Amino acid sequence: MLALLSRAIAHETLPPAVLFAGPPGIGKRRTAGAVAEALNCLHPRPAGAFEVDACGECTACRRISRGVHPDIIVLEPGDSGTIKIDQVREVIDRANYRPFEGRRRTVIVDRAEALVPAAQNALLKTLEEPRPASVFVLVSSMPDVLLPTVRSRCRPLRFGVLAPAEVAEALMRDHQYSEAEARAAAAEADGSIGRALAARSVDLTEARAAAQRLLHQTARVTDPARRLDAARDLTDKKKASGGASERDQLAVCLRALASLLRDLGILSIRADTRSLANTDLQADLGSLTDAFDSDRSMRAFNAVDRALGALERNASPKVVADWLVLQL
Repeated sequence: MLALLSRAIAHETLPPAVLFAGPPGIGKRRTAGAVAEALNCLHPRPAGAFEVDACGECTACRRISRGVHPDIIVLEPGDSGTIKIDQVREVIDRANYRPFEGRRRTVIVDRAEALVPAAQNALLKTLEEPRPASVFVLVSSMPDVLLPTVRSRCRPLRFGVLAPAEVAEALMRDHQYSEAEARAAAAEADGSIGRALAARSVDLTEARAAAQRLLHQTARVTDPARRLDAARDLTDKKKASGGASERDQLAVCLRALASLLRDLGILSIRADTRSLANTDLQADLGSLTDAFDSDRSMRAFNAVDRALGALERNASPKVVADWLVLQL
């Protein structure tokens, strides 16, 4: 995807209106900013697989990253949670003029699904007949909410979820996570950096460690009373951090447990280990495959899914944890 965008910028074939669509928290908005930089960088250069990339150091790149470049316009929801027609009309008026100092005026419509219908209709003519020096980038996690007439005037680019390794790398590089914290967060983030960051109030490393301990305990313990003792580790209020509730902590533990069980299923059938979410725990999980074969892993995974559903329906965390350990 990024290489495709770089090639289009290098060959000046980038469509005047594009729609970045995909799940939330996977870097669509950041990519839109990178496109604005690449289009207006004073010293663009090749970079790895990219035919052209912004230098990140010139005055244009620095001003774009700070949000103060006069030719980069960001349109986003206001206090009402919507983007109204007056906001759109103002942007259209600015986009009708030649760039002030850059090569391409770039209009980024973040969370484009928040455009009210009147605002979307106001955009139609501009999207259909944009000024030669302007580019519109619509960013949305719910593109189907947009009017069909708006979608038809934009070239869609679909963003997929990130691999756990990519999420972990971004957390370490951009958000100062340790490797252990990043891997724990990535394993339960479902491919979304945003989801990983939103869960920061929970000790993800401890949550994954608790899920790992539970797998070891249930692998060798069949006595119900001893299993119920193991459930207390999942709902220990002392291990909740940053204001996280007992319910939040248990939910993260269960998502971590689901991730581990998925990996156990992969290992038990000797599938491609490149698809493991918890690559750093491969050796430890491998030691559990005798106890958790593919059938048991699947049953346990389904039990965790039911437990998460019960939590969402406001069931007691203790009851959920007790029920789950008897099912594993």
